[in-house]
Amino acid sequence: MIHPTATVEEGARIAPDVSIGAYSYIASGVSIGAGSTVGNHTLIEGETTIGRNNRIFSHAVIGSIPQDLKYRGEKVRLEIGDDNIIREFTLINPGTEGGGGVTRIGSGNLLMGYVHVAHDVQIGDHCILANAATLAGHVELGDHVVVGGMTPIHQFVHVGDYAMIAGASALSQDVPPYCLAEGNRAVLRGLNLTGLRRKLDRDSIDALKAAYRRLFESGAPLQKTARELAEASNDPAVKQLCRFIMESKRGIPFKRKTNAQ
Repeated sequence: MIHPTATVEEGARIAPDVSIGAYSYIASGVSIGAGSTVGNHTLIEGETTIGRNNRIFSHAVIGSIPQDLKYRGEKVRLEIGDDNIIREFTLINPGTEGGGGVTRIGSGNLLMGYVHVAHDVQIGDHCILANAATLAGHVELGDHVVVGGMTPIHQFVHVGDYAMIAGASALSQDVPPYCLAEGNRAVLRGLNLTGLRRKLDRDSIDALKAAYRRLFESGAPLQKTARELAEASNDPAVKQLCRFIMESKRGIPFKRKTNAQ
């Protein structure tokens, strides 16, 4: 299952059924779980743990040192879960000491070609990062997030569950769960209704629609409105949306309306 031109350093922990393609290089600190495949000309190094049934395509670079000038060779990690698809020419870096020391990618994700996942990024489960999406350091993605192609996300930005960022956008602020953002700089454009219909019943979607209008279209103060809704609503999705807003550190990108408008 390992091509004769591939190099696997002593100490690497490779499950017996893992396939490794021609001219790939697997360093000593790497662990790869059962059922996984590694394409040709792929580099996996550092303290990198890869779970089961991952498909890694050719020319990916996984676990190379962070692109952070503060990095001084300290021991850091990259953890990747199960059932991920990592396409050609992706670049995934481990964490840094200042950011917790670990980059984590959950399970069931699709990272298309030329995606970059920088140091200390945290990605949940079942996310899709389209071609050339770029996540700067310390970015957090929840579960079922979609990031369109050619979209950079600024460092420390947090994107909530079931949110979607349109292609060719540039995101510099936090996007709450269930929302859709688009533009350069990206702003909220509404709810991610396609994603919502896959997860929530009609009553919850209607509750989110009403909450969205009150939060972002009424002209009322955002934080005050979020607190009021969180206390008044019985819908878990609405509460999650409001908590995210109240906890946001980079602010929410939306076009503010005044009462006069």
